[in-house]
Amino acid sequence: MAVARKRGDALGVAVLGMGNVGAEVVRTLHEHAEELNRRIGMALELRGVAVRDPHRNRGLPERLLTTDAEALVARSDVDLVVEVIGGIDPARRLIRSALEAGKSVVTANKALLADYTGELAAAAENHGADLYFEAAVAGAIPIVRPLIQSLSGDRVNRVVGIVNGTTNFILSAMADTGAGYAEMLADAQRLGYAEADPSADVDGLDAAAKAAILASLAFHTRVTAGDVHREGMSRITAADLRTAAELGCTVKMLAVCERVDAGPGEPTPEAGGKERVAVRVHPALIPRAHPLAGVDAAFNAVVVEAENAGRLMFYGQGAGGAPTASAVMGDLVMAARNKVFGGRAPGESSYAELPIAPFDDVLTRHHLTLNVTDRAGALAAVASEFARRGVSIATVRQRLTGTLAQLTVVTHRARESVLAEIAAALCELDSVTSVTSVLRLEGTEE
Repeated sequence: MAVARKRGDALGVAVLGMGNVGAEVVRTLHEHAEELNRRIGMALELRGVAVRDPHRNRGLPERLLTTDAEALVARSDVDLVVEVIGGIDPARRLIRSALEAGKSVVTANKALLADYTGELAAAAENHGADLYFEAAVAGAIPIVRPLIQSLSGDRVNRVVGIVNGTTNFILSAMADTGAGYAEMLADAQRLGYAEADPSADVDGLDAAAKAAILASLAFHTRVTAGDVHREGMSRITAADLRTAAELGCTVKMLAVCERVDAGPGEPTPEAGGKERVAVRVHPALIPRAHPLAGVDAAFNAVVVEAENAGRLMFYGQGAGGAPTASAVMGDLVMAARNKVFGGRAPGESSYAELPIAPFDDVLTRHHLTLNVTDRAGALAAVASEFARRGVSIATVRQRLTGTLAQLTVVTHRARESVLAEIAAALCELDSVTSVTSVLRLEGTEE
């Protein structure tokens, strides 16, 4: 149990990393020192900052800069550690060392938490320390604490979000300009929204790590990044955006976390079976009326659907030095107050231990665009592939382009494995010259 500190003492803070986020944290500690003191009831004093190059001009006294992060964490005058270096190692080792020494940790490291929350939470629990990570998901947007605390008495059924600003910027720009993916990716790189190697963003790796964290919190079940079905956005075309607009939709890169029924042949939860958790990241159409459809540029938003609270939306800056530092500082104040007054942060809640549903079993809707020869029976041949597998078609749109007809087919909900089988079968039909696009449709009740 944490022991309250004497009022008037100072709490020592170590910051690991001084990139955009770390620099903002250090600035806030310096510029708002008196205000933070009043909020916490004790001063926060920066003991040191671990950096790669201590000779780079950062506007800090050299005595505060060190390349030895392990020694900084181990110092007896450090009570709180802020980790903003990212990656798995050495961050994992440094955080564990801090927690095992009873020092509370604030981290923004989604890649680490997506796979090692259980290990780090156990270290915090066993050594009377706190582990806070609001900044790991959606920057300044408060979503972690509401899931852990505000909704702890409710049942969360679904969490859907736009949690990567780079992909949202690209898709928004494609929709606004009519340009293609490659052109807008290059634009995002020029403006600093995308890295030189954008794969972590556009291939869904970043969003998958955040989805794993959200699902773990929402469903009280340990979910790792490897449990998340992931598809990138590089195959999205300007034509997909135009077709979506014609249907009253837009295309967004979504993280979808949801409770799903037991698998085929298994007893339902009502009959003693166990519901499952499905987590996926992929591009999808959503209706313009959906609250996520209006989230443009590099902004993030998360919609939570709970049994009693209903639908809640959290929206704001999802990345960047200052917004992410805002979340870090919020956690730091909470951890510091616990040191002052003897409180503890909520620990990991994974009691439900729900199984992870295979993606093939997930119920989705599909939006398919295909070119067929303009002749009698072509549409019937396409429709028969859906009927043969028991999948209902919601709408069909046809547009003639010379000797070809472009068909847009939207299905009702069906198992992902069946819809994937249909898409493959359509490619084999003599009347189908190409299947140009297969996207999922989210945000509808059908």
